[in-house]
Amino acid sequence: RIGGRRLGRNLATGAMGKVKTALDHVSKDGKFLRVRSQFRDWVLQNPKFPAESGRYHLYVSLACPWATRALAFRALKGLEDAISVHTVHPTWKRTRPDDPEDLHKGWIFAEEGQNTFFDDDGRAFGTQACTPDSLNGCRSVRDLYDLAVGGEYTASSFTTPILWDSKERTIVNNESSEICRMLNSSFNAVAKNPGLDLYPDSLKEKTAELEEWIYHDINNGVYKSGFAKSQGAYDEAVEKLYAALDRVEALLSESRYLCGDTVTGIDIWLFMTLIRFDPVYVVYFKCSKKCIREYPNMFNYVKDLYQKPEIASSVDFFHIRTHYFTSHSQLNPFAIVPAM
Repeated sequence: RIGGRRLGRNLATGAMGKVKTALDHVSKDGKFLRVRSQFRDWVLQNPKFPAESGRYHLYVSLACPWATRALAFRALKGLEDAISVHTVHPTWKRTRPDDPEDLHKGWIFAEEGQNTFFDDDGRAFGTQACTPDSLNGCRSVRDLYDLAVGGEYTASSFTTPILWDSKERTIVNNESSEICRMLNSSFNAVAKNPGLDLYPDSLKEKTAELEEWIYHDINNGVYKSGFAKSQGAYDEAVEKLYAALDRVEALLSESRYLCGDTVTGIDIWLFMTLIRFDPVYVVYFKCSKKCIREYPNMFNYVKDLYQKPEIASSVDFFHIRTHYFTSHSQLNPFAIVPAM
């Protein structure tokens, strides 16, 4: 845990103290830079965080591919009764609306009984599948990070997913890859499907090799394309993205899933990007060289995984499309969501 002190100005704030969003993290040559997650504790590995039913909670955005892969793991392992979920509204909004100098926009919770959510420009959106923060009463995910450190959190952006400990009243972990691994093994004592292992030891080396390039070139590659602020950065990201997609297409010509005939964690990682690709990334992130539906093996692979109820339950196209097309005024100033 980072502790009950105010963290120094570093990753979340710029030279003038501006709180940053993901779009602000770019290099001098316009490349998008993803900031490292800061909360990295583990359930079971740290005796402070034993695996207990009802103690831990996931804060998620249904739009976010990093958060929804955690939801898929939770469902596949049968942890719905053990770990509750709180879901933000997909449209970013100012997190400190009473401070005229703080223009940060981020994840906001809908209020209890709220049927219409208004953005900062008065545009109205539905609130389906949104929840209030009934656990801590926070208005925003930013408030939740502040609560976790007992002050003003400034160490990184205010991201989801968050694995929250209601006993210690803090964030255990906000790194999705580690949360997925915890859901896979740390909660087996309270899981309905403890025998399912999405990271088997026999495939450890293979999944590690796949994760390395799928994460950098596809999962994060679409963001590198979409958030690039120079032509060179965009061109480099798109080239690597489509080379990696071609590589996946070739792998899937030889096996049903990435590691053979069994679904593993890396399939869920990849699926969450692919399911968003044609509805969002082709247009919004300018990943327009080729759609996923134009890759026969990959398209069948996405449809195959979508047939699994535990995975399909994590997909909400209203949240996905509403978030991307309404949250980044630099990319889509009028928040128009295109027809699908």
